[in-house]
Amino acid sequence: MHDLNRLRDEVCRVGQSLFQRGLTSGSTGNISVRTPDGGWLMTPTNASLGNLDPSRLSLFDAEGRFVDGDAPTKESFLHFSMYGERPDAGAVVHLHSTHSTAVSIMADVDPEDVLPALTAYYVMRVGRLPLVPYYAPGDQALAEAVRSLASRHHAMLLANHGPVVAGTSLANAQYATEELEETAKLFLMLQNHAKRVLTPEQVADLRRRFALP
Repeated sequence: MHDLNRLRDEVCRVGQSLFQRGLTSGSTGNISVRTPDGGWLMTPTNASLGNLDPSRLSLFDAEGRFVDGDAPTKESFLHFSMYGERPDAGAVVHLHSTHSTAVSIMADVDPEDVLPALTAYYVMRVGRLPLVPYYAPGDQALAEAVRSLASRHHAMLLANHGPVVAGTSLANAQYATEELEETAKLFLMLQNHAKRVLTPEQVADLRRRFALP
Protein backbone atom coordinates (compact mmCIF):
# COMPACT_ATOMS: atom_id res chain seq x y z
CA MET A 1 0.00 0.00 0.00
CA HIS A 2 2.88 2.35 0.77
CA ASP A 3 4.29 1.93 -2.75
CA LEU A 4 0.85 2.52 -4.29
CA ASN A 5 0.38 5.73 -2.28
CA ARG A 6 3.83 6.88 -3.37
CA LEU A 7 2.86 6.31 -7.01
CA ARG A 8 -0.40 8.21 -6.52
CA ASP A 9 1.52 11.18 -5.14
CA GLU A 10 4.09 10.99 -7.94
CA VAL A 11 1.41 11.05 -10.67
CA CYS A 12 -0.17 14.12 -9.09
CA ARG A 13 3.16 15.87 -8.64
CA VAL A 14 4.18 15.29 -12.27
CA GLY A 15 0.74 16.30 -13.53
CA GLN A 16 0.87 19.56 -11.59
CA SER A 17 4.39 20.28 -12.88
CA LEU A 18 3.37 19.69 -16.50
CA PHE A 19 0.28 21.88 -16.09
CA GLN A 20 2.03 24.75 -14.33
CA ARG A 21 4.67 24.91 -17.08
CA GLY A 22 2.05 25.07 -19.84
CA LEU A 23 2.70 21.61 -21.28
CA THR A 24 -0.97 20.78 -20.92
CA SER A 25 -4.10 22.87 -20.42
CA GLY A 26 -7.70 22.51 -19.33
CA SER A 27 -8.54 18.83 -18.88
CA THR A 28 -6.24 17.64 -21.70
CA GLY A 29 -3.50 15.09 -21.28
CA ASN A 30 -3.27 11.94 -19.21
CA ILE A 31 -0.71 9.95 -17.26
CA SER A 32 -0.50 6.30 -16.24
CA VAL A 33 1.92 4.20 -14.19
CA ARG A 34 2.27 0.47 -13.65
CA THR A 35 1.60 -0.56 -10.03
CA PRO A 36 3.72 -3.05 -8.03
CA ASP A 37 1.08 -5.79 -8.43
CA GLY A 38 0.98 -5.45 -12.22
CA GLY A 39 -2.05 -3.17 -12.43
CA TRP A 40 -2.18 0.48 -13.45
CA LEU A 41 -3.01 3.91 -12.09
CA MET A 42 -4.37 6.47 -14.58
CA THR A 43 -5.58 10.01 -14.41
CA PRO A 44 -9.39 10.27 -14.54
CA THR A 45 -11.52 11.56 -17.38
CA ASN A 46 -12.26 15.28 -17.52
CA ALA A 47 -9.61 16.01 -14.88
CA SER A 48 -7.02 18.78 -14.98
CA LEU A 49 -3.48 17.50 -14.55
CA GLY A 50 -2.89 20.60 -12.47
CA ASN A 51 -5.42 19.64 -9.81
CA LEU A 52 -5.37 15.87 -9.34
CA ASP A 53 -6.52 14.15 -6.14
CA PRO A 54 -4.32 11.11 -5.33
CA SER A 55 -7.24 9.20 -3.82
CA ARG A 56 -9.39 9.63 -6.94
CA LEU A 57 -6.97 8.34 -9.57
CA SER A 58 -8.38 5.48 -11.64
CA LEU A 59 -7.08 2.05 -10.60
CA PHE A 60 -6.95 -0.99 -12.91
CA ASP A 61 -6.04 -4.54 -11.92
CA ALA A 62 -3.46 -6.69 -13.71
CA GLU A 63 -6.13 -7.84 -16.20
CA GLY A 64 -6.89 -4.25 -17.21
CA ARG A 65 -10.22 -4.13 -15.36
CA PHE A 66 -11.22 -0.83 -13.78
CA VAL A 67 -11.59 -1.44 -10.04
CA ASP A 68 -11.53 1.85 -8.12
CA GLY A 69 -11.42 5.64 -8.27
CA ASP A 70 -13.03 8.09 -10.67
CA ALA A 71 -13.91 7.02 -14.22
CA PRO A 72 -10.65 6.67 -16.19
CA THR A 73 -9.48 8.84 -19.04
CA LYS A 74 -11.29 8.23 -22.32
CA GLU A 75 -7.85 7.70 -23.86
CA SER A 76 -6.93 4.77 -21.61
CA PHE A 77 -6.79 2.58 -24.73
CA LEU A 78 -3.71 4.53 -25.87
CA HIS A 79 -1.94 3.61 -22.66
CA PHE A 80 -2.92 -0.06 -22.82
CA SER A 81 -1.78 -0.22 -26.46
CA MET A 82 1.68 0.92 -25.36
CA TYR A 83 1.88 -1.37 -22.31
CA GLY A 84 0.71 -4.37 -24.30
CA GLU A 85 3.67 -4.12 -26.67
CA ARG A 86 6.28 -2.81 -24.22
CA PRO A 87 6.71 -5.07 -21.18
CA ASP A 88 9.47 -2.75 -19.90
CA ALA A 89 7.13 0.27 -19.79
CA GLY A 90 6.52 1.57 -16.28
CA ALA A 91 4.61 4.70 -17.30
CA VAL A 92 2.97 6.46 -20.24
CA VAL A 93 2.48 10.21 -20.72
CA HIS A 94 0.11 11.60 -23.35
CA LEU A 95 -0.16 15.37 -23.83
CA HIS A 96 -1.64 17.86 -26.27
CA SER A 97 1.45 20.07 -25.83
CA THR A 98 1.44 23.06 -28.15
CA HIS A 99 4.63 22.70 -30.19
CA SER A 100 4.47 18.92 -30.59
CA THR A 101 0.84 19.18 -31.67
CA ALA A 102 1.74 21.97 -34.12
CA VAL A 103 4.34 19.71 -35.73
CA SER A 104 1.76 16.89 -35.91
CA ILE A 105 -0.40 19.17 -38.09
CA MET A 106 2.33 20.05 -40.60
CA ALA A 107 1.77 18.51 -44.03
CA ASP A 108 5.40 18.09 -45.09
CA VAL A 109 6.96 16.11 -42.24
CA ASP A 110 8.35 12.61 -42.70
CA PRO A 111 5.74 10.22 -41.21
CA GLU A 112 8.46 7.64 -40.56
CA ASP A 113 10.57 10.06 -38.47
CA VAL A 114 8.86 13.37 -37.85
CA LEU A 115 11.61 15.48 -36.27
CA PRO A 116 15.25 15.78 -37.35
CA ALA A 117 18.10 14.99 -34.95
CA LEU A 118 18.63 18.55 -33.74
CA THR A 119 20.35 17.62 -30.48
CA ALA A 120 22.06 14.61 -28.92
CA TYR A 121 19.53 14.53 -26.09
CA TYR A 122 16.63 14.25 -28.52
CA VAL A 123 18.28 11.20 -30.08
CA MET A 124 18.95 9.74 -26.62
CA ARG A 125 15.54 10.35 -25.06
CA VAL A 126 13.20 10.11 -28.06
CA GLY A 127 14.97 8.56 -31.03
CA ARG A 128 12.91 7.91 -34.15
CA LEU A 129 9.46 9.50 -33.93
CA PRO A 130 6.74 8.11 -36.23
CA LEU A 131 3.53 9.97 -37.05
CA VAL A 132 0.32 8.02 -36.38
CA PRO A 133 -2.42 8.88 -38.91
CA TYR A 134 -5.38 10.95 -37.71
CA TYR A 135 -8.35 9.21 -36.13
CA ALA A 136 -11.28 10.78 -34.31
CA PRO A 137 -11.01 10.79 -30.48
CA GLY A 138 -12.08 7.46 -29.07
CA ASP A 139 -11.77 5.61 -32.38
CA GLN A 140 -10.49 2.10 -31.63
CA ALA A 141 -8.59 2.18 -34.92
CA LEU A 142 -6.24 4.62 -33.19
CA ALA A 143 -5.47 1.96 -30.58
CA GLU A 144 -4.54 -0.49 -33.32
CA ALA A 145 -2.39 2.10 -35.08
CA VAL A 146 -0.50 2.83 -31.85
CA ARG A 147 -0.14 -0.87 -31.07
CA SER A 148 1.36 -1.55 -34.49
CA LEU A 149 4.23 0.86 -33.74
CA ALA A 150 4.67 0.46 -29.99
CA SER A 151 7.03 -2.51 -30.04
CA ARG A 152 9.52 -0.50 -32.15
CA HIS A 153 8.96 3.01 -30.80
CA HIS A 154 8.51 4.20 -27.22
CA ALA A 155 7.48 7.65 -28.49
CA MET A 156 5.10 8.58 -31.27
CA LEU A 157 3.17 11.60 -32.47
CA LEU A 158 -0.57 11.37 -33.16
CA ALA A 159 -1.54 13.48 -36.18
CA ASN A 160 -3.52 16.60 -35.23
CA HIS A 161 -3.48 15.43 -31.62
CA GLY A 162 -0.18 15.19 -29.69
CA PRO A 163 2.56 12.89 -28.35
CA VAL A 164 2.32 9.53 -26.58
CA VAL A 165 5.49 8.47 -24.77
CA ALA A 166 6.31 5.39 -22.70
CA GLY A 167 9.20 5.11 -20.27
CA THR A 168 10.65 2.59 -17.87
CA SER A 169 9.57 4.97 -15.10
CA LEU A 170 7.31 8.00 -14.85
CA ALA A 171 10.36 10.24 -14.63
CA ASN A 172 11.78 8.79 -17.85
CA ALA A 173 8.45 9.13 -19.68
CA GLN A 174 8.15 12.71 -18.45
CA TYR A 175 11.68 13.67 -19.46
CA ALA A 176 11.29 12.15 -22.93
CA THR A 177 7.98 13.96 -23.45
CA GLU A 178 9.58 17.25 -22.42
CA GLU A 179 12.57 16.66 -24.70
CA LEU A 180 10.17 15.98 -27.58
CA GLU A 181 8.27 19.21 -26.87
CA GLU A 182 11.45 21.30 -26.68
CA THR A 183 12.75 19.80 -29.93
CA ALA A 184 9.42 20.52 -31.63
CA LYS A 185 9.74 24.11 -30.41
CA LEU A 186 13.27 24.38 -31.80
CA PHE A 187 12.13 22.84 -35.09
CA LEU A 188 9.38 25.45 -35.49
CA MET A 189 11.69 28.31 -34.51
CA LEU A 190 14.18 27.23 -37.21
CA GLN A 191 11.67 26.82 -40.05
CA ASN A 192 13.02 29.77 -42.02
CA HIS A 193 16.67 29.06 -41.30
CA ALA A 194 19.19 26.61 -42.68
CA LYS A 195 19.71 23.88 -40.09
CA ARG A 196 22.84 21.97 -39.09
CA VAL A 197 21.33 18.72 -37.85
CA LEU A 198 23.32 15.77 -36.50
CA THR A 199 24.70 13.62 -39.29
CA PRO A 200 23.72 9.94 -39.66
CA GLU A 201 27.22 9.07 -38.45
CA GLN A 202 26.80 11.21 -35.33
CA VAL A 203 23.41 9.62 -34.63
CA ALA A 204 24.87 6.13 -35.11
CA ASP A 205 27.68 7.01 -32.70
CA LEU A 206 25.15 8.05 -30.05
CA ARG A 207 23.25 4.81 -30.54
CA ARG A 208 26.44 2.80 -30.02
CA ARG A 209 27.64 4.83 -27.05
CA PHE A 210 24.36 4.64 -25.16
CA ALA A 211 23.08 1.27 -26.40
CA LEU A 212 20.01 2.86 -27.99
CA PRO A 213 17.61 0.74 -30.06
